[in-house]
Amino acid sequence: MFTFIAFVLTIAGCVNWLLIGLLQYDFVAGIFGYQGSVFSRLIYIIIGAAAVFLVVKLFVDKGSIHVWGAKKKRLAKAKEEYAAMNVEASKEQRRRKESGYHENSDYSRDDYEERRDNHDDRQLSLFDEHFDDK
Repeated sequence: MFTFIAFVLTIAGCVNWLLIGLLQYDFVAGIFGYQGSVFSRLIYIIIGAAAVFLVVKLFVDKGSIHVWGAKKKRLAKAKEEYAAMNVEASKEQRRRKESGYHENSDYSRDDYEERRDNHDDRQLSLFDEHFDDK
């Protein structure tokens, strides 16, 4: 948020310099009376500090300024959490597939586990249950 405020203040300073160059009108001095007033000087100092902050941030971030940095961090974190959930879900699906468990079958997981424990060592599937030797 601080970067955004500094960005807006720097843009306001740039527009003021554009007005000075084109129209010879100092907008800040026009609002507060003259350039030497305390309020005009305070505004100039704040805008200058915002510009210095952005230049330092530009060097620290190696040539890029993220005005909405906090939002990007939240989106990246949400994306990472979503990817982790998908990895866990795919691991669970793979585990279920390898164990032979089917959610849409006519019997529950408890029935399947009981039949698996009572059956001999061969793999049990839905197809095999209809052709078992009795």
